[in-house]
Amino acid sequence: MKPSDASSALDTLVNIKQPGFLWGAPGIGKSAIVKQCADRNNLQLIDIRAVLLDPVDLRGLPHVNGDNRAHWATPEFLPRDGAGILFLDELNAAPQLVQAACYQLVLDRKLGEYELPDGWTVIAAGNRETDRAVTSRMPSALANRFVHIGVDCDLDDWVAWALSFCIEVELIAFLRFRPNLLHAFDPARNEKAFPSPRSWEFVSKILASNPPAHIQYELLTGTVGDGAAAELLGFLKIFQNLPNPDVILMNPAAAPVPDDPATLYALTGALVKKTSDTTADAVFQYANRLPAEFSVLLAKDILKNKPEIANTRAFIEWSINHKEVLF
Repeated sequence: MKPSDASSALDTLVNIKQPGFLWGAPGIGKSAIVKQCADRNNLQLIDIRAVLLDPVDLRGLPHVNGDNRAHWATPEFLPRDGAGILFLDELNAAPQLVQAACYQLVLDRKLGEYELPDGWTVIAAGNRETDRAVTSRMPSALANRFVHIGVDCDLDDWVAWALSFCIEVELIAFLRFRPNLLHAFDPARNEKAFPSPRSWEFVSKILASNPPAHIQYELLTGTVGDGAAAELLGFLKIFQNLPNPDVILMNPAAAPVPDDPATLYALTGALVKKTSDTTADAVFQYANRLPAEFSVLLAKDILKNKPEIANTRAFIEWSINHKEVLF
């Protein structure tokens, strides 16, 4: 399912304290989905990288109390009170003995003498075996203790996230233009750098830092691979030569409308960034002159970025004319 649906599914599991396991390819944002679920429900989040643990790290070390009997000193990272999500990331990459140590914790909410507080839920995540990532086959006894959720990339979900997290607007426009590059992971090619939601976030940070031109290509290649880097740089040249959005907003009725799809994707991305209460009239006046699919794309991205624009007269009038395709 797409990330927003997976996030809603986690809300349900957390509400009933049912352990869940997110499956998905590397870099698609499984950890981010869990964090957003915790934030949305005002829960604590303890993120444990299971692949880094030894079995003794979960069970704890034995010690002797005054009663001359051995007890287990449970690790500090396990919660003692409150409510939250205990997140076992990369669980299926952990050694078999570590996975076995999770049996009782996942199903019975206990680990030896330790008991998981009532307000906590165990959620785990891992890469699929078909992704050729580092994995250990999960024992069926452990797998049967989870509700399993497969997560796939979704461009609209990513754009909504990217707009709220201030990802560079030209990068959002590029991935609108080349949606297949949002996640282009081929396990058979064994590439060190490949396009994924996680690596595109890195690209955004690189672009925002304005690196010297002579090293920009190498930085991008080292982040998303040479093919995606070359396409992005070509698109950025288009973006840099766009009509000035401010000029368009000064005269939206007469400003030229490009014919090239790549330019239109770039231009709508630039206009999203310029939209506010004071510019909405001009933006939607220009939107009425765009091809229908780009007009709707512009409106949807504006609402994802600034939902309050839905209350403006300009948007209401525009939506009446496009109600058959907007929703």
